[in-house]
Amino acid sequence: AHPTGNPDFAVEQSMPGVVPEKECDPFLMCDEFGPMPSTGAYGNDTDEGFDVPWHPHHGMEILSYIVEGVGRHADSMGNRECYQSPGFQWMSVGSGIEHAEGGGTPAGESTHGFQIWLRMPVANMDDDPRYGTVEPSAIPTVTLEGGVVRVISGSLGGVEGPAQFAVTVQILDVELEPGAEFTYACPSSCDNVMFYGFKGSGVINDETAIGAQRIARFNTSDKTAQGAKVTAGDGGFRMMVFTGKMTKEKYVWHGPFVCANRASLMECFQQHQTGRFPPVRVKWDYKDASKTPK
Repeated sequence: AHPTGNPDFAVEQSMPGVVPEKECDPFLMCDEFGPMPSTGAYGNDTDEGFDVPWHPHHGMEILSYIVEGVGRHADSMGNRECYQSPGFQWMSVGSGIEHAEGGGTPAGESTHGFQIWLRMPVANMDDDPRYGTVEPSAIPTVTLEGGVVRVISGSLGGVEGPAQFAVTVQILDVELEPGAEFTYACPSSCDNVMFYGFKGSGVINDETAIGAQRIARFNTSDKTAQGAKVTAGDGGFRMMVFTGKMTKEKYVWHGPFVCANRASLMECFQQHQTGRFPPVRVKWDYKDASKTPK
C-alpha cells in the first residue's frame, strides 16, 4: 500500500485486509514500513525531510513503534521530537490532531517500524488530544530462554508496558533466536489475538508456518484455544503480538477520521476544509518550526 500517494513510500498493511475490520477490534489498522535506507536525518528545528507530510486524524489512538532508526514527529500540540529505537510515540487523538512524521534516521542507516491505529471509545472521541514518547530504556522486557519480549502495552508475567490506551490491549514485540520457543496465553481480560511476523520464520503449535509479513489470528470463539507455542526457524523469528478486548462499538471511518456517526464525520471534513481543524491546538503556526517558542 502507498498511504501517502508517494510510490517510493510503501507499507505492508496486515490489518484490515487478510483480517477483516470487524475481526481486528479493538485495533483498526497496522502498517509496517521498511526496512528502507534513509536519505538523511533532519532535526526538530526544520520543516524539511518529513517522509509523511502534515495530515489530520480524529477519534482514534495511535502507536508509532520504531524497531530500527530514529523516529521523528511534529504536531498541532506544538510537539517536535525525535526518539531512538526500539522506542515509540503514542497519541490519544480525541477531537483531532495534525502531524508530520519521519526523517529522523541518519543517511545510509535503515528505518523500520509500525504505525498501529486503535479504536477509541465513542465517549472519548471529543477529548482533548494527548501525546508522549517512550525511549528504549523505558520499555520493560521479559527474558526468555533464547529470546526477549518487549512489553509495549498491557501486562506479561507481571511486567507492565508503558503505553496506556482507553481500550484494553496487550502489545508485545517477541524476538527469538533460532530454535527458541515462546509459549503464549491470552489474558483473561482479552478476547482477540493476532500474531504478525516481521523477521525470519517460525511454526505455531508445531504445525502452522508463519513468516515475515504474515499474520495469524486465534479462533477466539473456541475457549480451549486461547494459547499457542511459537518455535523460531533456523534464522530466528520476530513478531508483534496484538491482543485486545473487542469493543463491538459502531462507528464511521473514512481515511484519517473515525467518528461516532456520519454527521460527526462530515463536521470533521468541513472543519478541515475551512481551516478550523483541529479544534484544540497551539496558538502559533505549528507547521513552521521557526515559530516554535524557545
